Amino acid sequence: MKLGILGGTNLSKTLGKKYIDAGLSVVFGVRNDFDTEATEWKVLNRFFDRICPYESAIIQADIILICCENEHLENICNALKSVDLEEKLIIDCTNSCFTNDLVNINTLKIKKSAPNNLVFKAFNNLGLDYPNSDILGIVKETYFCGDGNVEKIRIKRLIELIGFKAIDAGQMENAILLEAFYHLSKEITWQKKEQSNYHFKLISV
Repeated sequence: MKLGILGGTNLSKTLGKKYIDAGLSVVFGVRNDFDTEATEWKVLNRFFDRICPYESAIIQADIILICCENEHLENICNALKSVDLEEKLIIDCTNSCFTNDLVNINTLKIKKSAPNNLVFKAFNNLGLDYPNSDILGIVKETYFCGDGNVEKIRIKRLIELIGFKAIDAGQMENAILLEAFYHLSKEITWQKKEQSNYHFKLISV
């Protein structure tokens, strides 16, 4: 199994390293003007030759994780439309910009670009700046949702492989709830006016 992680963000780099350490084959898809000479990315490229354009990463991958900034999502969606996506699973790790009506814009764009593929939501609670948002490494869980029973088990195992507790949030229609969860944590962080970031912990009572 090969993972394609799309986007030149901290989240992309961090998840990629975790999966490489876990023994999986990983390729990173980045935009054409991305600076691959930045120290950590340069090391990844030099020793593993893993950094390539979006289309190439998508073609090589069995499971695609989208971890890009919102302004680059359109290019990734165009790349998804331009290649054969047969039997590929797609995981949306992004968060749309907050709106009062909570429209899940990013996930809708991705699903429209890959209408015949199962799309899942996961890792979005970490944020694109992860692990800077969790310097102490306290966050040990992520929430995921999606359709397809067998495929959903694969996503759960993929999450657990790198040490996160995978919390099933139901069908793909609940992706908007996961984004609302993320935006609430950001709003609390802003209201506190502190340098610390705030995250949620699921408990059973």
